[in-house]
Amino acid sequence: MGKESITWYSERVEREVRFTRWGEFGVPVLCFPTAGGDAEEIERNHLVDSVAHLLDGGRVKLYSVDSVSGTAWLTEHNRPPFATRIQSAFDQFLIREVIPAIHLDCGGPLPVMTAGASVGAYNALAALCRHPELFSTAICMSGTYDLSAFIDGEVDEDWYQASPLHFVPNLAEDHPLLAGLRSRFVILAHGQGRWESPEQSWRVADVLGRRGIPNRVDEWGTEWDHDWPTWRAMLPAYLEELS
Repeated sequence: MGKESITWYSERVEREVRFTRWGEFGVPVLCFPTAGGDAEEIERNHLVDSVAHLLDGGRVKLYSVDSVSGTAWLTEHNRPPFATRIQSAFDQFLIREVIPAIHLDCGGPLPVMTAGASVGAYNALAALCRHPELFSTAICMSGTYDLSAFIDGEVDEDWYQASPLHFVPNLAEDHPLLAGLRSRFVILAHGQGRWESPEQSWRVADVLGRRGIPNRVDEWGTEWDHDWPTWRAMLPAYLEELS
């Protein structure tokens, strides 16, 4: 299993960021870390090891990048407009810097799958919902989709545009974004053990379903907690199915 990491300073998010790739061939999968995680959090917690057979077999290439916005909320300032501006800047960083880097590494503009757990699931969903022309499928595990617990203040326009729970219900029927989303697919998986919030998955499923956006909720049992062992079981199962 090959691995490469690069670091650069992004003017968009006004900080140094790290971007890591595992694997040499296959479907590109951008895996977001949890709220304050960095690009290599998924390796330290053995999520990369859990899909090693898919990486070694050339089925997928796994990418990750620092959770810029989540780190800012937790360690710098979690009130609008700063918190919402950094989330908007993170979105632009993804589509203007990270996605081109993935396309360059893959030798062309392939559709990219997204994945993530907890707040990483929110980022996986938000990336797909905002840019269905760039992303094909979102694997959302134990998702935290309503981030009001992290943001201390009123929702503003930047936050509205960053939150699928807010902007997807109000897309016009003829909006090109909605047409794109109706050709995409979202997995909403959660356990029913400690620290899990199944109602968040069902809330997203309701929002997507009402707009005709294909999705599926998978409920795992009570032995599956909001924790890395659950996600190490989920991610390979879904990549086996979808890649």
